Amino acid sequence: MDYLGKRHDYGQQALTEAELVGDPIRQFSLWLADAEQAGIFEPNAFVLGTVNADGTPTARTVLLRGVDDAGFYFYTNYSSRKGHAIAENQRVSMVFGWYPQFRQVLVEGHVEKVPAGESDAYFNTRPRDSQISAWASNQSQPIGSREALETQYEERREQFATGEIPRPEFWGGYRIVPTRIEFWKGRSNRLHDRIEYSRVEPSQEWTVRRLQP
Repeated sequence: MDYLGKRHDYGQQALTEAELVGDPIRQFSLWLADAEQAGIFEPNAFVLGTVNADGTPTARTVLLRGVDDAGFYFYTNYSSRKGHAIAENQRVSMVFGWYPQFRQVLVEGHVEKVPAGESDAYFNTRPRDSQISAWASNQSQPIGSREALETQYEERREQFATGEIPRPEFWGGYRIVPTRIEFWKGRSNRLHDRIEYSRVEPSQEWTVRRLQP
């Protein structure tokens, strides 16, 4: 546990307002491309934070599967723990941590289901084994053993031995519509750069301001 007491110098490479573009979603896409080119493992991985109806917060890592002017997209089981939390409270957060580059992006906003046709289109691009897994797993529910899970998978694999596999109705996509996006860049002496884009409604222009570290 010696590492807990270590300190690292994040360097003096600055993040200035002048180098950021006016649209934070476009700026995010530029940083995502940088992370991919740098060879960061799964640069599209982010921590999704939710809060359910009784105020219990939960977080988990999921994979970003799309980003455009409307928001950020991911896919999951609607009956999972995060699916239930989203049904109760549509306010969510995202954290992308590209730590070798001393960069983070923090996103806050509300989440909504994508149309069924979009979920179908994405499901059809998944590897066949992943499609079967979507049917086999009752995500977030208890199970007696790994062997029981593998049995469920084999049963579904036999069920869908031939032909196309349809998307389960309990599985599909979400779009996170951002109202706040913060770009964080680590600096020496913990004097980090933090630049925030915010808006109240998606139809509004973004307001940009610098935050203290």
